[in-house]
Amino acid sequence: MSRLRKEGGIINRAWEIQHRIEARQERIGKGKYGRVLKMARKPTNEEYEKTAKITGLGILAVGALGFTIYIIVDQVIPWILSALGY
Repeated sequence: MSRLRKEGGIINRAWEIQHRIEARQERIGKGKYGRVLKMARKPTNEEYEKTAKITGLGILAVGALGFTIYIIVDQVIPWILSALGY
């Protein structure tokens, strides 16, 4: 008998969880970002490739800028200071 109560409790608990999930899903479209979520869609392969290429170029540009700054600080500034006698 206790096993049946436990199973009934598990089933009732599962239904409660399911109802909470469904209630949360119903509220998605009514919140602050509901319009954005309704308009969102999966990108096409072409859109995804363009986005990946642009992101990759941005990462490379930021890395090149950082490397350039590193070289200036590590090599150029000490050379200028030594030329000036500091």
